[in-house]
Amino acid sequence: MQCPLLLLLLGLLCTVIEAQQISVNDKVTGTLGQQVNLPCTISSNDPNIRVSQIMWEKGGSSIAVFSPQHGTHVSEPTNFQLIEPSASSATLRLPSVRAADEGNYTCEVTFFPAGNRKATTKLVVSAMPLNFAQANTEAIANGEEQTVATCRSSNGRPPSQISWQTSLPGNVTTTMTNNTDGTYTVVSRYVMTPTSQADRMPITCVITHESVEVPIPLKLSVMYPPEVTVEGFDDNWHLKRNGVFLTCSAKGNPPPTSFIWKTTDGSPLPPTVRAKDNMLYVDEVDERVNRSFICEVTNALGSRAFRQDVLVREHAMQTQTNAGAIAGGVIGVILVLLLLAAIIFIVIKRKGLHNKQDRGTYNPKTRVFGTGKPSQEFTYQDDGELDKPLKGPGPMRDSGLSPSLGDEEDEDEEERMKYKVLEDDEEDERFNEVGPMLQLRPHPQIDSYLDDDMESQTDGSIISRTAVYV
Repeated sequence: MQCPLLLLLLGLLCTVIEAQQISVNDKVTGTLGQQVNLPCTISSNDPNIRVSQIMWEKGGSSIAVFSPQHGTHVSEPTNFQLIEPSASSATLRLPSVRAADEGNYTCEVTFFPAGNRKATTKLVVSAMPLNFAQANTEAIANGEEQTVATCRSSNGRPPSQISWQTSLPGNVTTTMTNNTDGTYTVVSRYVMTPTSQADRMPITCVITHESVEVPIPLKLSVMYPPEVTVEGFDDNWHLKRNGVFLTCSAKGNPPPTSFIWKTTDGSPLPPTVRAKDNMLYVDEVDERVNRSFICEVTNALGSRAFRQDVLVREHAMQTQTNAGAIAGGVIGVILVLLLLAAIIFIVIKRKGLHNKQDRGTYNPKTRVFGTGKPSQEFTYQDDGELDKPLKGPGPMRDSGLSPSLGDEEDEDEEERMKYKVLEDDEEDERFNEVGPMLQLRPHPQIDSYLDDDMESQTDGSIISRTAVYV
C-alpha cells in the first residue's frame, strides 16, 4: 500500500513543478560603466499556487528581495535596482556596471505551497580598449638594439592581443598591467638593431579584442648620418671637353643640410671648376682637372664624404655607337648561319658518298656468273676427239718434248690474259657511264673466240660463257 501512495505523491509533485516556470538569460554582456538589465520572469498554470517571494543573489549573498506582502528590499541601492517587481517579474538593473559586478546571478522564487525554484544567469563585463601605436622617432642606426615601434591597448576587458606584421627582422616584448577598475593595459614593443635601410619601411601593429582585429599601419623612422655618392664621371674626360659636371647625391635622416666640394690636398678648386650646392661644374677640361674631388655632406648626426678620382685623357676615347654594335651583331649572326649551312652541306655530301660506296658497281658478268671471277676453262675439241680427256684452262705442255711449242703457247696465254684484264676495265668504265647493259664479249678471231668462250657441259653440249641466255 505504501509504494503506490509514494508514486502518487511523486507524480503530483512533478505536475506541480512543471506548472511553474522561471525564465532568465543564460548570459548577459555588460559594458563597463554602462547600464545592464538581468530579467527574471515567473509563470504558473495552477491558480492554487501563489508566489510568496522573489530574491536575487550573487555568491550566496542577497542583493534584492521582493515580496507581495512585504514589498521590496535592495542591499546596495546605488549599484542594484529592482525594476517594477511583481509576482510574475523581477528584473535586476545595474545602473553602472563595474568590473567587480561580473559573475553568476541567481533568481530564486518561493511558491506556496510548492516550494522554491531557481534560475541562474551569467554577467560578463566588457570594456573597449583605447588603441594607439607609434614609431620611435629617436631610433638611431648606431649598431645597438633599440625599440623602433610601440603599440598600446589601454583599459580593455578582457585584455587585448597584439601582433606585428613586417619584413624586418626583430623581436617583440609585451607587458600587461591590471588597472584598478578591473581593466587591462597591454603594451607591445618591436625591438631590432636599426639600419639606414629600415628607415621609412612599413610595419603594422594588429590589436585583437574579442575576435575584432584593429590594424594600425606605421612607417619606421631611423636616424642615420648622410650616405654620399658622386655621379657624372664617365671615364672620358679629355682635354678641351666642355660642359661636364659631377652630382653629389646624399640621403640621411634628418635630411642633409650642407654640401661642400674640395680637393684631397686642400688646394682651391681649379679656375675652370665651380661648385654650387651639390653640383660641381667643369667649364673646360684641362690638366688641372686631373685630380681627386671630395664631396662632404652634413646633417644633424654628422658629416660624411665621398671621393671621386678624375682621370683626364689627352684624346677622346673611341666608343662604339649603338648602330655599329647592332651592325656587328647582325653580321655575326649571318656568319654563324653560313657556318651552320656549310657544316650541314658537308655532312649530307659525305653521307651520300658513303651510301654510293655501299651500293658498289654493276658488272654484267657478276649478274650472270656470280662473283665475276674467271671460272675453270676448257679447250674446245673436235668431234673426233670427244672421247679424249678435256683440256685444262691453259695450253698443255709436252713435258719437255717440244720446248718451242710450249713457249709459244705460254706467250699466247699471257697475251689473252692482258687483253681480258683491259677488256674488263673498259666494261666497268662503260657501265659507270651508261649503266648496266647486256653485252657480249668481242673477239677479233673466231677460232680464238670459240677457244676462249665455249665451255663443254656434262651432257656433252657446248655453250658460250659470255652470251646471255634468256
